[in-house]
Amino acid sequence: MVRSSSFLKHVALAILLAAGVQADLTTGIPDSAPPGYEEWISPIIVPAANVTGQGDWGPYVQRARALVATLTIEEKVNVTTGADVGERCVGNTGTVERIGWKGLCLEDSPLGVRFADFASAFPAGINVAMTWDVDLIKARGLAMGQEHKGKGVNVALGPMTNMGRQAAAGRQWEGFGSDPFLSGVAVTNTIDGMQSAGVIATVKHFIGNEQEHFRGGSEGFPIYSSNIDDKTMHEVYLWPFSEAIKADVGAVMCSYNLINQTQACQNSKVINGFLKQELGFQGFIMSDWAAMINGVQPALAGLDMNMPGFVQYGDSNQANPAVATNSWWGAELITMIQNGSVPESRLDDMVTRIFATYYKLGQENNYPPVSFSQLTENTYLNGQLVNEHVNVQDDHYKTIRQIGAQSAVLLKNTGSLPLSVKKLKRVGVFGSDAAPRPAGPNSCQDGTSDKGCDEGTLAMGWGSGTANFPYLIDPFAAISQHIYSIDPTVVIEGVLLDYAFAANAPVASNADTCLVFVNADSGEGYLNISGNAGDRNNITLWHGGEALIENVASQCENTIVVQHAVGAIIVESWIDHPNVTAYIQAGLPGQESGNSLVDVLFSDSPQAYNPSGRLVYTVAKQASDYPAQILYTTNVPAGYNPQITYEEGVNIDYRWFDAHNIEPRFEFGFGLSYTTFSYSNLHISSGSHWRREADHHTTTAHTTSSATSKAASSTVASSSAKASSSVATNATTSAASSISASASASASGSASVNASTTATAPTSANTTTPVINPIGGPSALYEQAASVSFTIKNTGHLSGNEIAQLYVSFPSQYAEPPRVLRGFSKVEISAGRSTSVTIPLRVKDLSVWDVVTQQWVLAQGAIGISVGSSSRNLPLSGTLHL
Repeated sequence: MVRSSSFLKHVALAILLAAGVQADLTTGIPDSAPPGYEEWISPIIVPAANVTGQGDWGPYVQRARALVATLTIEEKVNVTTGADVGERCVGNTGTVERIGWKGLCLEDSPLGVRFADFASAFPAGINVAMTWDVDLIKARGLAMGQEHKGKGVNVALGPMTNMGRQAAAGRQWEGFGSDPFLSGVAVTNTIDGMQSAGVIATVKHFIGNEQEHFRGGSEGFPIYSSNIDDKTMHEVYLWPFSEAIKADVGAVMCSYNLINQTQACQNSKVINGFLKQELGFQGFIMSDWAAMINGVQPALAGLDMNMPGFVQYGDSNQANPAVATNSWWGAELITMIQNGSVPESRLDDMVTRIFATYYKLGQENNYPPVSFSQLTENTYLNGQLVNEHVNVQDDHYKTIRQIGAQSAVLLKNTGSLPLSVKKLKRVGVFGSDAAPRPAGPNSCQDGTSDKGCDEGTLAMGWGSGTANFPYLIDPFAAISQHIYSIDPTVVIEGVLLDYAFAANAPVASNADTCLVFVNADSGEGYLNISGNAGDRNNITLWHGGEALIENVASQCENTIVVQHAVGAIIVESWIDHPNVTAYIQAGLPGQESGNSLVDVLFSDSPQAYNPSGRLVYTVAKQASDYPAQILYTTNVPAGYNPQITYEEGVNIDYRWFDAHNIEPRFEFGFGLSYTTFSYSNLHISSGSHWRREADHHTTTAHTTSSATSKAASSTVASSSAKASSSVATNATTSAASSISASASASASGSASVNASTTATAPTSANTTTPVINPIGGPSALYEQAASVSFTIKNTGHLSGNEIAQLYVSFPSQYAEPPRVLRGFSKVEISAGRSTSVTIPLRVKDLSVWDVVTQQWVLAQGAIGISVGSSSRNLPLSGTLHL
């Protein structure tokens, strides 16, 4: 049972009692509810906080309020209610014709302008995260923002920052991996890039939307409840959203699922409590498409925009939202205002937030009109001009190719890579993943849209997180072209069918180099591909990829495996095969896929790149090693919401493996290079108000080029040294160790999300009066607290990029994972040279969430600092005493 106000709770309770269902008079939960329901109840936080204009939002909020004061109720409702999906964009607000306002165009996706022609298909979020490169992340965001704006899109529906809690989760490739800190850095820089172009970014899906089965929306009911304790919510799932709000993101999209028994878009604790009160969010919150399940509760809970306007998929279009009757809002919202169910001040705040964001991004000044149609690529539709075919690609293919190369993760290399054409005589290429899609890059042979098939090379998953390819460079074409450009006499043979084992034999047995291409796909749950309803049924390869690898490797002594996969793959059946000499996870690299791969495979490519990609999730030896699995079948009686309880708490992904001493195949943060690096000279420093005791272990570690030690070997690189840390721009250089920053509890009582927590930190002894920052939470959290410096030396023979990672270990009393990522830096180092790296740490990075006092508390005692090349290769360690 979902509820967001005491009035509506009692209405629902009355309905239950009238139907003869016995229920608890306090909670309204039916007595017949399965065990566990009452343990996860989201508290009610009302009224919704009005936008205050804090920070640099002030002038825009004032302008918006002045405008709202002149609008009628009908006009205000038009701004807040979608005009259905039968328009040119996937989301369209109503208009205010009296003042010449044409409404807002909202458009997917997190990797490009969905359904548009003459626009780019960028690498997926998971790929740009695997670069660990803040400059590339921001460049991708800027390019996507420019393309959305160029097409007339006001609100881009990305970035997406779900955490990939389950390895088989269908949409994790749209996000930035399984670590909250890394996701926070990636989402911040993506938003900075997108909004610097003038488009409003939308961070989604808020929150706990970690699988596709039972998620709701077009998949229908029942909808699962994500049961998340307060500590886990703050330290893991809310973390990247809080970073997005600190970056002034304009919009947030609430999700389909329930959080602690209350649906996300009408969960007042989530919207009012977290976003608007605790984090001081100044923008607007929209529903996911048809995610609302009634009208009054979302309005009171703080929702600001109903998308796309209808109640459910299959409803007819609604040209004028204010009079629409097939909407939870529209004409119904007018009735709610008139009968007092929703105060008009709440409607005013909705519209103020929307217009304040519109003004803040400067969209009232010569913003391009919508020039495409998500319904067709044709010029005309029903006699109307709907597509002007505006080309917005610019030279973004360069960034796409660069990200594709720098996101490739080299997971095994016994010396076969990099390749040189001059040393090749006969090359065999195997598998359909090396080939173009038979029906074209944007089509499936059965006519399925939204990339809803796994045919040919895989460069993005399926669903609303996709975009049309203007072209797609497949690996076989790119490899052939590169080899031919240098030596046309090299024999290149492709067996591009996955089960053509008889045809493999003469090619594999005679080739000096064999490249086997395999993949694994996933996507959004409204499409079922080969029996996979969004989420993967398992974490093995598709199209019998394991058998293909083994077949080729049994006949070719130099077999290189290239994998395009949405996430982790179990590789135990073939990874140790002596003829498998190299293994690359290329992910979902977008339109330049083949060219990006050539840059990594070949040292003689004009844009050759020494691999520096690092995993953003753990690759386990067996699926059962992961802390959470997809809920494929309901676990409650009919009529109740399936329950997904986050029993692992803060121990997501690598944290679970560390906490339970489970040996992964490839750990979080792991990736090889074509050169080698060593670490030394660890130094930890803090602000003048901190008590510092030096305790540094400066072990110098050299990596080697062997498969067992998971280290390195060599080629050319680009990208200047850059530190991606948790520190805000112009952060202060000191922070008091006694600081404990309040979370701005609401007057109505900002209780924990759930009273029963799996692991809670002790109450802080500090009672310092909190300093509240109007944007992004307590200002003290973003001050620089310490810095860690060290030296990296390139001990190999080729220039390369190293990604140094900093992990923090909290004192045991705080019930934290053994180590958590809190900083990283990507640096280019020439062969034989050394460079000094400094990574700053914020107060937030050294704090834990206290569920009793409802505040971030700076940890006290001995805090471990570890630095190295992955979560399990940390040659430098030291201690910071607070």
